[in-house]
Amino acid sequence: MASSIVLFGPPGAGKGTQAGNIVRLTGKPQISTGDMLRAALAAGTALGLEAKGYMEAGQLVPDEVIIGLIEERLTEPDASDGVLFDGFPRTIAQAEALSEIADVSVVIAIEVPDSRIVERICGRYTCGNCSAVYHDSFNPTAVEGVCDNCGHTEMKRRADDNEETVLSRLSAYHTQTAPLASWYDERNLLVNINGDQDIDLVGGEIAAVIVFDL
Repeated sequence: MASSIVLFGPPGAGKGTQAGNIVRLTGKPQISTGDMLRAALAAGTALGLEAKGYMEAGQLVPDEVIIGLIEERLTEPDASDGVLFDGFPRTIAQAEALSEIADVSVVIAIEVPDSRIVERICGRYTCGNCSAVYHDSFNPTAVEGVCDNCGHTEMKRRADDNEETVLSRLSAYHTQTAPLASWYDERNLLVNINGDQDIDLVGGEIAAVIVFDL
């Protein structure tokens, strides 16, 4: 069974950027449950139709269906050398089920203090015309209220990019993930990465872990 990698971290920790780097470095395809569900629904597979029933009823898709989708995905040719699991598993039960069908060789946890996550997320805004992304502190427009890219003057912020919502999401993340991190740590698979530093430094630390693991 080829070795796979698990990547997790709180919302706003930079997982998307680092996942892309890991894919380029290892050649392993990135797997997220959201992407798998959408693909299964589009393909009309048996598991996809089963998942659709739960989703249309407003219910969470059960772990056994998710694991079934992952098991199917792992049989595809591009997964022959393992995959990168992005944001999965989220619970110990899911990790236990995953261990039965995939060989996880390393679990990378990107850690960023909650206060920094709030700052990162709540400061985000985009151009209403070209969707260029900016930030109040880290990447403001050169001229306030004017897009550097297209000159548009309407900026947008997501309604859920507010402190109350972000703190609620972080609380749920910590509740779910703390036991999961301990579970992987007990199996000597967990590597904690400081995500509160320059993106390139974060990427370098992760690359060092990955290269050692390959």
